[in-house]
Amino acid sequence: MKRFLISILLLGLLCGCNSTPKNLNDGASVEQVDNNNISTEDESKVSSAPSSEASTPQSSVNVSSAISSTQPTNQATWSNLSSKKLGWGQGYAVNDKNQPTGCIQYQQKYGHLGGVFIGSDEKNICLTFDEGYENGYTAQILDVLKEKGVKSVFFITYDYAKRNADLVKRMINEGHVVGNHTYNHPSLPTVSDERVISEIKRLHDYIKEQFGYEMTLFRAPMGEFSEKTLAITQSLGYKSIFWSFAYKDYDTNAQPEKQAAFERITKAAHNGGIFLLHAVSKTNTEILGDVIDNFKGQGYTLEIKGL
Repeated sequence: MKRFLISILLLGLLCGCNSTPKNLNDGASVEQVDNNNISTEDESKVSSAPSSEASTPQSSVNVSSAISSTQPTNQATWSNLSSKKLGWGQGYAVNDKNQPTGCIQYQQKYGHLGGVFIGSDEKNICLTFDEGYENGYTAQILDVLKEKGVKSVFFITYDYAKRNADLVKRMINEGHVVGNHTYNHPSLPTVSDERVISEIKRLHDYIKEQFGYEMTLFRAPMGEFSEKTLAITQSLGYKSIFWSFAYKDYDTNAQPEKQAAFERITKAAHNGGIFLLHAVSKTNTEILGDVIDNFKGQGYTLEIKGL
């Protein structure tokens, strides 16, 4: 009887050890750089793909090896980090070089986790385009970039890649960088660690399989992140690219006036600039060539460097 009671006690202890902890992402709050934080995406129009999971074969190649695994190989480096949701917007405060001070603060705070909020302090501006869905302007944007000899970064989702394979091929063939904007475009700090990994690796594997292209740059949907999501993304072989300039260009029903947009963009030029422009914008498309000419006239190069 005594031996039986001991067995029951041990069984109870073992069951207690296997209980599942509460998801650390529950109830996360949002922190912003300042009250001038700018929302950068029209969420009602970003296309979503089916949420069903797909199994992915293992690979022995650097980035793919980590992404194809069930968990990142260095999970211990992020498992205890904060899951608090942080929102990003560059704000309006700038230093004597016209660089947003919020970018510099966040670069110092989160750069070790692979976050890039501003490029290196060189007279260079990197143009980046977010592609949640196609609005008929990307081909024209690519035409202008080709004419001006400028290479840019295009952050795409699964749905965009699936619906616009020819445009993605053209981006790659013309020397631009294609970046990972997740598979389904969720706010990463609000989902489980496993979902974060899946959102990144599924798109990575799809682009590699369909286009033979290996992505290394990532942009978080809505610019929302946490210390943990940054570290997970870094462990998958990616840098998280944010921006040092963005404006309300994504509302297709309320496009900014061309001259006002041109002045706002060009007056924001600064060393290490990472400019976020939405490719759904008619205004952006129409003024892009003039913007590039103006930046060059100010002495800036427009290259993908410092990221």
